[in-house]
Amino acid sequence: MGPWLLAFFSAYIAVFLLELPDKTTALTLVLSNRFRSRPVLVGATVAFALQATIAVALGSAITLLPERVVAGAIALLFGIGAILLIRESMGADPDEADAAASARAGVPFLRAAMISFGTLFLTEWGDASQVTAIGVAARYASPVAVGIGTFLALMSVTMIALLVGRKLRARVPAHFIQRGAAVVFSVFALIAAWQAIF
Repeated sequence: MGPWLLAFFSAYIAVFLLELPDKTTALTLVLSNRFRSRPVLVGATVAFALQATIAVALGSAITLLPERVVAGAIALLFGIGAILLIRESMGADPDEADAAASARAGVPFLRAAMISFGTLFLTEWGDASQVTAIGVAARYASPVAVGIGTFLALMSVTMIALLVGRKLRARVPAHFIQRGAAVVFSVFALIAAWQAIF
């Protein structure tokens, strides 16, 4: 597998697995219950395209630093990601399904898209998947591949949330996946820390 595909699949798989049980999925479910699916999808597309671009830009900027500093930064990013995942897995699972009762089908398309954009864009700031995308972009010298992989992973989860709905949350044990991902992140952080020190 070439470096471009490796960067693409690394970003896609990592972000997809992190976002599946994440609050962004739950928020997309709530938004799809309040608004029609199309404006939610449009808002999500713009929000996630911007988030992927920002994450890749930050990750690419990190690669301009000396190799040991980059390894240290990657260790820090994956360590933060592990902490965020553990914290989220320990928190209560927010059930905002009651907000769907106040659904208004008459909300204008642009308003629904803007609300979806704003809430999803802000929700992704500091999220484990954003930290992951930054780390993957810093690891591989393929910012376009990482950006596309990150964006497609976010959109894949959004489409699943829109199509599958509440069944997704009933079948996927969020805390189990988050804790497993935290272990993986911790291993990546330790490997990168080892590379930074030795």
